[in-house]
Amino acid sequence: QVYTIVNDETYYNDNLLNGWIEYPDMDVAKYTGSTTGTTRSNEICSRFTPITWQVDRKCHMVSASSMDKLCEEMKAQKADMSE
Repeated sequence: QVYTIVNDETYYNDNLLNGWIEYPDMDVAKYTGSTTGTTRSNEICSRFTPITWQVDRKCHMVSASSMDKLCEEMKAQKADMSE
């Protein structure tokens, strides 16, 4: 999702870490396949198949405090990036 960060608590969302915001009028494009990296192609598939991804076609507003909370939660998470 694409967000515009605004200084308006009307757009507060306390759960950005766990996924995108769902709206009743969402206009989502759904795709099959991956576009990440150059090591995969139409001939060489990812071992993680099937890969799908979705794109929300609209930009949504979210409050600055929501983004502050998201950054705080991300910083507090322990991530094992060794692999």
